[in-house]
Amino acid sequence: MMPLGMAQVGETNIIRKITGRDEVRQHLAEIGFVVGEEVRVVSELGGNLILSVKDSRVALDKSMSMRILV
Repeated sequence: MMPLGMAQVGETNIIRKITGRDEVRQHLAEIGFVVGEEVRVVSELGGNLILSVKDSRVALDKSMSMRILV
């Protein structure tokens, strides 16, 4: 497993685990980041990641993306 923040642009991964406080995990789940879901890194801009998950594009900052293990 590695943090999503370390994934390469264009890479598709499966979410294995989400770390952090309950409210952080709940927020990520609400926007589609759940264990078992595919997530693709669309682009990276200034440390922020644009991610494709469940047919949506979501921007996450680096610290948040490091809580998602793939």
